[in-house]
Amino acid sequence: MSDTYFTRQQMEESAAAVRASTRHQPQVGLILGSGLGGLAEAVQEADVVPYTDIPHLAPSTVEGHTGRLVIGKLEKQSVIVMQGRSHYHEGYSMQQITLPIRVMQLLGVKILIVTNAAGGLAPDFHSGELMLITDHINLIGMAGNSPLRGPNDPSLGPRFPDMSEAYDMELRKLALRAAVEQNVKLHQGVYICLAGPSFETPADLRFIRMIGADAVGMSTVPEVTVARHAGIRVLGLAGISNVLAVEPGHVTPANHEEVLQAGQVIVPRLMALIRGVLQALPAN
Repeated sequence: MSDTYFTRQQMEESAAAVRASTRHQPQVGLILGSGLGGLAEAVQEADVVPYTDIPHLAPSTVEGHTGRLVIGKLEKQSVIVMQGRSHYHEGYSMQQITLPIRVMQLLGVKILIVTNAAGGLAPDFHSGELMLITDHINLIGMAGNSPLRGPNDPSLGPRFPDMSEAYDMELRKLALRAAVEQNVKLHQGVYICLAGPSFETPADLRFIRMIGADAVGMSTVPEVTVARHAGIRVLGLAGISNVLAVEPGHVTPANHEEVLQAGQVIVPRLMALIRGVLQALPAN
């Protein structure tokens, strides 16, 4: 288990580099998952900051993750958009992959909309649909690899943060309302995060379905954990990029190209939903 801890000063250095590169004061953060980076093109008056220009920030090495911050206006909201993320399976520590959330915290972000490409497990899910995340299963964190492991700085959040409502109820209501208004089909369910990078075996899938997961991926949960530690409200949206068969003899091999292709279908639906949520928020 690799550990890389950041001090408050290092986090401030990262945030200062972003602050010096933009005219905006973002209040809403967005994280874009695999194949979903095209959403960032909708941001107006955009200031673009490559991850390589931000001290201590880990670059993403996964195809479909551009690796830059896009800061500007979207539906009258000041937003900071992560166009791509880094992952634990790339060899980074949990603290490294969640440093962008600390940067958002220090910049004054109050709401985080986190998206991902996920494999669908529920029998009524279809590729290209969306799932509103109502809760998650932190399988990696349960095994001890939490982004909050190590020294706690009380100026950033409490030692033992409450996770009973990881995904904000009021934001979920806005998303459900926006889905109706935008005519977007929106499932609801539980997301589970696995370490990857290999896709799951049929036995893996049967197990995680049995314990209550509706969609599975390799991200999101560490970011949400840190956001809640920071007091940031969270809305989670999973794009169902493929449907995973859990019964023997009905297995379709999974691959990353399928995930990226599904993103082309998911992006316009996700964009409509996110626009609807942002429109419902008080203008800032």
